[in-house]
Amino acid sequence: MPALWSFLDKFESHVCRILLAVFVTLLFAQIVARQLFGFSITWIEELSVILFVWFAYFGASYAARMAAHNRVGFHLNALGREKARIVEAIGDLFWIAFNLVFIWQSIEFISRLKPFVKAQTLGWEMRYVYLALPIAFTLMTLRILQVNYLKLVRGIDPADPDKVSVEAALELAEDEKRAYDKGHR
Repeated sequence: MPALWSFLDKFESHVCRILLAVFVTLLFAQIVARQLFGFSITWIEELSVILFVWFAYFGASYAARMAAHNRVGFHLNALGREKARIVEAIGDLFWIAFNLVFIWQSIEFISRLKPFVKAQTLGWEMRYVYLALPIAFTLMTLRILQVNYLKLVRGIDPADPDKVSVEAALELAEDEKRAYDKGHR
């Protein structure tokens, strides 16, 4: 069961990796077809755009899970951590409200689409393409709630991805310096 929870916790990450791999592969095939064989595969461009849009929305949901969306943080850094968490949670309430309105409006929009509204080259009904909107914003809302639960109830702050990558790079540089110094004594 822990493996299932771990997979679900990183669901958006897995989806993004698959989408990225597929649309990059499709674009590469399109470039090879054009440059080497002199023809274009018409549906690849449309499918690549659709996959990229899905990638972007699922990536936004994954960023919400990582608490990696941009925020103005200088005022939060001036507050104590408990107060900063409350201010972040209030901001997140507005975000959730926006997401709920967006989910409702996107479902309304999709429900009004006629079956003949289709992707030009693929022939898919556009209502299936636009499903990325309510799905991703629902996931994003759940992830915002999850992060706030971790912060407010459990007292766990997600690590800032930018700070983590800088700290990891500094640690790596220190390790390399120690190895260099050890080898040259």
